[in-house]
Amino acid sequence: MSIFVPSSAPRANQAFKESFWGEMVAFARSRSGQSVTLASSLEVTSVLGCVRVISEDVAQVPLKLFRKRKDGGSDEATDHPLSDLLDVGPNDWQTSFDFVENLIIQAALGGNFYGFKNKVRGSIRELIPFPPGTVQENWDGFVPTYSCATESGAQKDFPAEAIWHVRGPSIDTKTGMAAVRMAREAIGLAMATEEAHAKLHANGAQASGMYSVDSTLDDKQYKALSNWIATQIAGENRFKPLVLDRGAKWTPLSMNGVDSQHLETRRHQIEEICRAFRVMPIMIGHADKAATYASAEQMFLAHVKYTLQPWFRRIEKSIDKHLLTREDRQAGIYAKFLPNALMRGAAKDRAEFYYKMWSMGTLNPNEIRAMEEQNPYEGGNTYRVQLNTTDASKPVPEAV
Repeated sequence: MSIFVPSSAPRANQAFKESFWGEMVAFARSRSGQSVTLASSLEVTSVLGCVRVISEDVAQVPLKLFRKRKDGGSDEATDHPLSDLLDVGPNDWQTSFDFVENLIIQAALGGNFYGFKNKVRGSIRELIPFPPGTVQENWDGFVPTYSCATESGAQKDFPAEAIWHVRGPSIDTKTGMAAVRMAREAIGLAMATEEAHAKLHANGAQASGMYSVDSTLDDKQYKALSNWIATQIAGENRFKPLVLDRGAKWTPLSMNGVDSQHLETRRHQIEEICRAFRVMPIMIGHADKAATYASAEQMFLAHVKYTLQPWFRRIEKSIDKHLLTREDRQAGIYAKFLPNALMRGAAKDRAEFYYKMWSMGTLNPNEIRAMEEQNPYEGGNTYRVQLNTTDASKPVPEAV
């Protein structure tokens, strides 16, 4: 079966793309006059920063399959066919990092991610992502089918079990909300403010105004004066003073960048866009002047808890429901992100975490070494507690 692949993107399913972008454009015109689409929104650095920080932070965290043990623990399910796809790469051209990063970008911006589940003898052997605008949902009650593109550009319908659909936050429970559409006014105002600021600087950041003279000008004199003024304030002559005669006066009429509060508006729009994506402004380089190292550290922790954790759970539960079979779930198989990998850049924090876990008898030295990708040593599987670093499995000797 031949389905859409990225190499055929320019010619595949043109009707789908036109329909998709037409729908986006119909809702894209913001009150500021800017057209806000998935493509144009990424030209706003705040949107690009929010999407990058979410997608890259989620993608850098290992995504593994585990199997529950009867004693309450779990082991990595490396023997499951899906394990290699999630850990190494789901198809021939993407790594696991590339795939998860693209999944988040599509779901965070457009509200939905669609991937084709290529099955061999009932087992998923490949996951193929569809770019935005190449999939159309068709619902019969609460039973969906998906119209997707083939390599030739023809339409092909697939049942729900053939498509992996990851939804972002949803109102109708069927389709995820497009953040770009919902926040188009904030994004549009950011576009308009940036455009106005750029035009101001393109004109030398000079305010326009009125040039008045004492006597009346005929058409020829008016054109000559207009041309002379243009040559005096354009190009290399920008910022140079005007030399006026005949009692002429220059009266500024428009506001400059400070008066029109461009910078303040742009700062506010950064915060507005961050609110829409639920990203701490400091994560995209927008730090308040009152921010301290301690408060910044807490913001980084809040970023993991309030921004990344919902995406971890959303993808984990989607894998459990849509990529694993009922038999897999009954056998105790489940997907899990390992966010402790985010601690790799903080040696002191890792050391404190490991020490506390070791001193409570929660981790043994070999488990800690495994987290640091170091080999085990003999005797390192013993769990110990603080009291004389004794064996946690042995009774504590009575005090004399």
